[in-house]
Amino acid sequence: MTLFDKFNSNDNYRQGFPSQSPLADKMRPQELGDFIGQEHLVGPDKILKRIIDGDRLFSMIFWGPPGCGKTTLARIIARKTKSRFISFSAVTSGIKQIKDVMEIAQYEKKTHGKRTILFIDEIHRFNKAQQDAFLPYVEDGTIILIGATTENPSFEVISALLSRCKVFVLNKLSPEEINTLLNKAVSDKEKGLGNYNIDIERETLKFVSRFCDGDVRVAYNILELAVSSLLQKDEGEIIKIDIPLVENIIGKKALIYDKNGEEHFNLISALHKSLRGSDPDAAVYWIIRMIEGGEDPLYIIRRMVRFASEDIGLADPNALSIAIAAKNAFDFIGPPEGYLAVIEAAIYLALAPKSNALYSTFKNVENDISQYQSLPVPFHIRNAPTKLMKEIGYSKGYLYPHNFEDAVVYQSYLPDELKDKTYYSPTGRGFEKELMERIKKIKDSKEKLRKENL
Repeated sequence: MTLFDKFNSNDNYRQGFPSQSPLADKMRPQELGDFIGQEHLVGPDKILKRIIDGDRLFSMIFWGPPGCGKTTLARIIARKTKSRFISFSAVTSGIKQIKDVMEIAQYEKKTHGKRTILFIDEIHRFNKAQQDAFLPYVEDGTIILIGATTENPSFEVISALLSRCKVFVLNKLSPEEINTLLNKAVSDKEKGLGNYNIDIERETLKFVSRFCDGDVRVAYNILELAVSSLLQKDEGEIIKIDIPLVENIIGKKALIYDKNGEEHFNLISALHKSLRGSDPDAAVYWIIRMIEGGEDPLYIIRRMVRFASEDIGLADPNALSIAIAAKNAFDFIGPPEGYLAVIEAAIYLALAPKSNALYSTFKNVENDISQYQSLPVPFHIRNAPTKLMKEIGYSKGYLYPHNFEDAVVYQSYLPDELKDKTYYSPTGRGFEKELMERIKKIKDSKEKLRKENL
């Protein structure tokens, strides 16, 4: 087999699948008109439909959850396009295979003026070096790249490549769409299960459609397993598929959670916003979701410690101590009992008075430092450990507060350009209400001293 034979995959896509292929492959649509879902992309007069129908392709990435049609769309393009179509998986392919494909693409472009479409399934599994290997060929138009990924391309695809591709976001299939596909599979005598004497209740199909969580491959596999488990019956006997049978097949479903992908960031964001919104029930829900999905509890606790300062701060100074205590308790006890300490802290944080005054203070100071850069320290509050420093004015005029009534003096501690600035403004919620009163008392005392010194 020559290098060109090895990668000449157009014919393979047009010949269909062998009979032993899984039901999910056999039911894969061959034409765009048979494709279910993603109406926002392939519906009448939608962008991807126009691109495919007109064979006006450019590099693109299909981003969406498992079983939503990413690979199917790529294969439909393969049948429709006038370009050479080469497909391989990022799971099994390396730099050598990439170079082989590029050699083919360059030959086709130079000799026949023909485009090459390169479809990469699970493109997020390619490392930076592998992605860099075909970047020049995307840039000069030698290949048109179509990548498929379940992960957020912003995190998994190098920026140079991402900027040269149009990202199409595919949505999770709805239970209604999956139910339509399952009904087709049950009745289709050519590719599906229509030749079997199947009796399946409408509610059973709806149950499978809801259970598979938008992944049509999971739905097909459940249906195929249910039929296979009953094929030992006498020929011609009705194959009855009901909900108890399906429940027996699927058991308990593992939660979908990728600790390194987009869902990781979605769930921690949901927790943070639930705490900020003072909803203890939602906070506990998202914590358990992450723990059940395999998240490191210390990652969750670190976010809670951050939250205690960022969204509660001095409205409840105990919040930070409780978040740290949860970390210490979990370290000491470990799972699963230690999870209760995490939940206890989360409920406390959710119900604590909220204030972002510390965060606002930090950002305001940060902005002024960026604007004014390195303003000099006022002479009267500079350190003066030597005689020379004192002679040139370091610490001259400094007033030691403890020598004055209430330890308050009228004295500026900021650079002259910022001397009237107020950075910390308490909200008046929780303990910050008392801090507001203290700040007012200190300011009033300073103003009185200022007037006395006029």
